[in-house]
Amino acid sequence: MEKTIVIDGREVKLKSTGATALRYKAQFQQDFFNDLFKLVKGGKVGEDGKVDPSTIESMDFEFFYNFTWVLAKQADKKIEDPLTWLDSFDSFPIMDIIPEIQDLLYKTIQSKKK
Repeated sequence: MEKTIVIDGREVKLKSTGATALRYKAQFQQDFFNDLFKLVKGGKVGEDGKVDPSTIESMDFEFFYNFTWVLAKQADKKIEDPLTWLDSFDSFPIMDIIPEIQDLLYKTIQSKKK
């Protein structure tokens, strides 16, 4: 699944593939699903895609930065390492980005029933 979002006035192409969880682990030496489940325990995202403010303090936003980089890297192999890429933006409004990447996250963990 591919999607283009706007970050800091710049169009950024994102792509979710079957390798998303493995690329995450290869880059960050963290298990994608463990990090995701820690996040689920810590904070709640409503049906509208917005983070419940009462749970924000217990959330680890590093997951979203890392996941967004993985999606961007899969769409464009020329993207540099995560910190260099993030430094290329004047602002990276993660609270606005989370709803934009939510469907790509679901696509990564979704199962198909037969």
